[in-house]
Amino acid sequence: MAAVAGVTVPSGAPGPSGVPGPSGAPARSSASEPVGAAGPGSVVPSVRVLIVDDDALVRAGLSMILGGLPDLTVVGEAADGGEVPAAVAAYAPDVVLMDIRMPRVDGLTATEALRAQPHPPEVLVLTTFDADEQVLRALRAGAAGFLLKDTPPAEIVHAVRRVAAGEATLSPTVTRTLIAHVTAAIPAPAGPDPRRERALRALSGLSERERQVAVALGRGRTNAEIAGELFMSVATVKAYVSRLLTRLDLNNRVQVALLVHDAGLV
Repeated sequence: MAAVAGVTVPSGAPGPSGVPGPSGAPARSSASEPVGAAGPGSVVPSVRVLIVDDDALVRAGLSMILGGLPDLTVVGEAADGGEVPAAVAAYAPDVVLMDIRMPRVDGLTATEALRAQPHPPEVLVLTTFDADEQVLRALRAGAAGFLLKDTPPAEIVHAVRRVAAGEATLSPTVTRTLIAHVTAAIPAPAGPDPRRERALRALSGLSERERQVAVALGRGRTNAEIAGELFMSVATVKAYVSRLLTRLDLNNRVQVALLVHDAGLV
């Protein structure tokens, strides 16, 4: 194993695009070659994964799960959120598996800083809890979803692939659970609510149809359910969701759902 800037990297792992890895092997780039796009006889480019967890056993387990697959490559490991900027700069991961609770810089702080950068990798939060305020904070910061640490290996692999393909890893059922948790856990403030006011301002520029789709997302509806309720095709719903993410400057439909909840529309 080689160590760079406090980050443990498997020997021979590729560095960022165009930069040789520690063993001198050329790096592979997934930026211009989507997973699954290769034709017959072509090599499918790997999804580059960075594992961030203060527990060495967890890092080793995740490396074993992901490292033996042809379309996934563990390019590095970090033991603390403070090591994330150097690791991301050095190894250009597509997906970061990020633990929440770490001793110096926690995963929430690291996620918020990372997602604020231009063209950041996707983040999958690792947690032992399935619906707490820390998970919600990570999702608000732009994490693509979360995984429980006892998630079966096959589901972890599937989640990493989904996130690398630009899909959130939260099902509508999980979205509904999270919204219910927010409702139960955060009492309405007695005076003016800055979060509600910000959410209402953000949504005020939407068209009536966009607003209807946003509210449906806030209720945890699937694309098919939204299509049925609003008499639209599924393809049209997908186009509206993409438009909402662009107009609201958000990363995934869960953030739209949380924004709608903050505005008091569900």
